[in-house]
Amino acid sequence: MESYSIGVDLGGTNLRIAAYTRDKGLLETILLPTRLEAGRDAVAEDLCSAVETLEGRYSSQLALAGVGVGTPGPLELPAGRLHHLPNFPGWDGFELKSHLEARLNRPIIVESDANLAALAECKLGRGRTLGLDSLCMLTLGTGVGNGIILCGRVWDGAHGMAGEAGHATVYPYGPACPCGSNGCLELYASATAVVRAAKERAAAGNAPSLVQPEDATPWTARALAHAADAGNADAAKIFADAGRALGIGLAALVNTLNLPLYVVGGGLVQAWHLMQAALFAELNHRSYVYRLTAPGSTIAKGHPRGATQVLPAELGPDAGLLGACILPFLDSTQLNGYC
Repeated sequence: MESYSIGVDLGGTNLRIAAYTRDKGLLETILLPTRLEAGRDAVAEDLCSAVETLEGRYSSQLALAGVGVGTPGPLELPAGRLHHLPNFPGWDGFELKSHLEARLNRPIIVESDANLAALAECKLGRGRTLGLDSLCMLTLGTGVGNGIILCGRVWDGAHGMAGEAGHATVYPYGPACPCGSNGCLELYASATAVVRAAKERAAAGNAPSLVQPEDATPWTARALAHAADAGNADAAKIFADAGRALGIGLAALVNTLNLPLYVVGGGLVQAWHLMQAALFAELNHRSYVYRLTAPGSTIAKGHPRGATQVLPAELGPDAGLLGACILPFLDSTQLNGYC
């Protein structure tokens, strides 16, 4: 009997649960609101009920390989315990893995959502396109997520908390971050940061073209990108500043990891063309490793692993869900990576 998996993408706004086969991809996706106001037990019950719905629908024809769940972090592994989720009040210390296993009466594989997006990009997206099995991914959404794949294996770190580059400091004297630090990357290069910058600059009189009447639809990252594309210089500067912060963050990652591929995904990547000039200017300035190994460099031309590539992601908003779906098909050596 052909195998299928069930993947779960637990987001702050939406909860997505999908059935998947390796041959056909996503068979069906259930989309639910994440009822954070109802509490964590209610959200977990919504998740489990949807898993049971898909299992009842497909298990008569296919063999269930397992259930993979992607969640925001910090996530402690291998326990599957959540800690201090900024956008999930009341979830600190929640034993997500054991709770789901008790409710569904089966093993559950839990990973961070950013790691799963990176895994999917490695196995099904840019990594597969370029024939590479190692990459670092930044996801620009509500915050900035980060996942690292080494030799086809998710790199979790000692406690499951590797890949928190969104909370690397890019401007030490910048604004306070909910993580407790200041000037973190996600305060400048996330969709949330772009909208906040527009509001703050308009209110301060520094971006007159972004001032809105009281009855106007509030700015979104997508609307700001459209405005920049239409010639709005204030909106274009916001994306250039986001690209500059992203370049600083990527320079540190390139200097530290020296991986062949760095992928940028998430909703804000739709504005890649507005950020890339500033991004690559900072990357070239701050990373000698990138300068030495960039496309067209002497080392890149003569090296079997080629150049250091920095590219937008291929898979779009389904990356995290696809990563959760492929988790049950991986062997144990590719899970919970730590030497």
